[in-house]
Amino acid sequence: MQTRGSGTTRHRSARPVQLLSALCLAAALALTGCTGAADGGSSSSDAKGAAPGANEAGAGAADSDAGSGKKEQAAAPTRLTAHIIHTASLTVQVKDVPKSLDEARTVVENAGGMVGNETTDRDSEGRERSRVVLRVPSDKYEEVLTELEGSGKLIDRRAKAEDVTEQVVDVESRIKSQRASVVRIRELMDQATKLSDVVTLEGELSTRQADLESLLAQQTSLKDRTSLATITLSLSETPVKKVAKDDDPGFADALGGGWDAFVTMFRWIALALGAVLPFLVGAALLLFLWVRFLRGRTPARPVAAAPSGAGTGSLPVAPPLRAEGDDKD
Repeated sequence: MQTRGSGTTRHRSARPVQLLSALCLAAALALTGCTGAADGGSSSSDAKGAAPGANEAGAGAADSDAGSGKKEQAAAPTRLTAHIIHTASLTVQVKDVPKSLDEARTVVENAGGMVGNETTDRDSEGRERSRVVLRVPSDKYEEVLTELEGSGKLIDRRAKAEDVTEQVVDVESRIKSQRASVVRIRELMDQATKLSDVVTLEGELSTRQADLESLLAQQTSLKDRTSLATITLSLSETPVKKVAKDDDPGFADALGGGWDAFVTMFRWIALALGAVLPFLVGAALLLFLWVRFLRGRTPARPVAAAPSGAGTGSLPVAPPLRAEGDDKD
């Protein structure tokens, strides 16, 4: 009896232990599931919270990139269009000036340019010369210049490039300012009520309009000179080589040279005599008159008396000379 009772007691005491262990296992499983759910929710919430942060970070990076791009664009200097005035002068020696001139005109017209002033004449030896001013577009300048150089023998070339970009920009800026100034003056004229104010504003408006027209003329001139290059082309004919002559002189050459020298000497002597003859005639006439004058003023010489003791054998005495005045008496 006792044995059975003890076994029953042990059996009864073992059941609560099994039940307690089952409850602990169920509680552990339930706790594990709750922890997993909590971890999943926290991870999802973290993911949701991290997404806006990531988006904000991406947006901030994009804004910073855009801002840096704008700063770089603002910092980069604006490129200005270069405005350059091209001028050149060519001197070319050709065989046929009219033909070469026609070819030059054709080259310029094909390039979209035009022919300006033209001058044609002949030198002392009868060779023809031409000078023509050509205007060609700036983008065709080098091409046309090369073609003109190859038309004959190049004697001289001078090219010049002048950068007037700053001048063009300055004129454009001044034109804008001047136009705005003219508009303000006109607005003031519309609002003016006194005659004196109207007269003053009209004078100021005339002055500013004149300045504006001057600036517009400068702008037009600069545009023309920068858009069209100027080439001054001088063409001359190639001198013909003369046949060399025999330099050894002969008898005919010597005779001809001597005759030419004689004629030249005679001509110079005749010219000298012709130049001196009037003076010789005048001097001879003065000398003749002077001699006549001296003869009239000279007194008569006294006649010497014959000696008293002269014999018959003495020489006869010549009769006394009488002066010209005594003959007249």
